[in-house]
Amino acid sequence: MTEPTWHKSTYSEEGSACVEMAPTPTPIHIRDSKTPTSPQLTLRPTTWADFLSDVAQRSSRR
Repeated sequence: MTEPTWHKSTYSEEGSACVEMAPTPTPIHIRDSKTPTSPQLTLRPTTWADFLSDVAQRSSRR
């Protein structure tokens, strides 16, 4: 298995610690950029899409 390609949010400042995600065909991998060798959260693409939708809805209410 090849190592996934990790991405930080475009909102993250250079050198800052944040959450990174690595999309693969299935599943979506999420990790803490401060500790990249720590355990990862793995989600189904539909769960990730639901999460992003919920975040977007909550952000628009502010």
